[in-house]
Amino acid sequence: MHATLPLLQDSDFPALKRTALHTVQVNVGYRCNQSCLHCHVGAGPKRTESMAADTVDEVLRLLQASGATTLDITGGAPELNPHFRRLVRTARELGVAVIDRCNLTVLEQPGQENTAEFLAEHGVEIVASLPCYLQSNVDAQRGEGVFATSLRVLRRLNALGYAAIGSGLRLNLMYNPQDASLPPPQEALEVDYKRVLKEEYGVVFDRLYSLTNMPIQRFGSTLVSKGQFHNYMALLRGAHRAENLATVMCRSLISVDWQGYVYDCDFNQMLGVPLHHGGRPRTHVRELIGAALDGNPIAVADHCYGCTAGQGSGCGGALSG
Repeated sequence: MHATLPLLQDSDFPALKRTALHTVQVNVGYRCNQSCLHCHVGAGPKRTESMAADTVDEVLRLLQASGATTLDITGGAPELNPHFRRLVRTARELGVAVIDRCNLTVLEQPGQENTAEFLAEHGVEIVASLPCYLQSNVDAQRGEGVFATSLRVLRRLNALGYAAIGSGLRLNLMYNPQDASLPPPQEALEVDYKRVLKEEYGVVFDRLYSLTNMPIQRFGSTLVSKGQFHNYMALLRGAHRAENLATVMCRSLISVDWQGYVYDCDFNQMLGVPLHHGGRPRTHVRELIGAALDGNPIAVADHCYGCTAGQGSGCGGALSG
């Protein structure tokens, strides 16, 4: 796999500083039942990295001490981590909202037979990957049969009350482009998704989030192999909108890797660019318990243009209309 960080470090991206911490995003491991071309984590069935029990405990202590209101759990397929349910259950007992970034198909894997019910019981918000509403596009990007399995799981989640009015169970879908292009306008695309999924498959959901593909890990390496990396970076830089800087996710989010080390965002985590605090070359989650990050400088590089290009992009979808 081609390393893209050397191509991104010489950057003129504007300096950023942190505001109050709102979201603790935790990558509990890179093991996944799928290997998707666009995956900026490089996750897959052969990955073995997995957050241990003592690191889960440190994350929970940080949650309790920091005043963060949201725990955002990602992977890989986070449900495959053996401590996933304890992490969810304890965070909810602390009064923290929990997001599970789910690839849908994992909920039909052996050992996950009642995970959907567990998520509903604990009021976990699901952000589910579904990069298109067309079977051919989804299967081309994520593997044969993924679209059909995803629809079965979505119907199951709907039957549990997800996306039902008044249920409090939020089900959001995540879209990303199939190629080296920017996502189309999120609001218009959401209308199309809702119409097709409802009319053709009987599936409903709350919101659609569009995410720009980041020029890192598996997708970035593919761009290099095809000779498209510099053209894609020119696209991102040319579409930069300064007004998106105020709401980029790294200002109020930290990203914790499976070993407990902390980054300004999930993308920096995958590039190995750590959050700097207290003069340390890298910071462990235990070192942030009781610490304030307001005003801390954010590590930036050229990939950050992916978050400010066009309508903007982050873990919560587009930043502007």
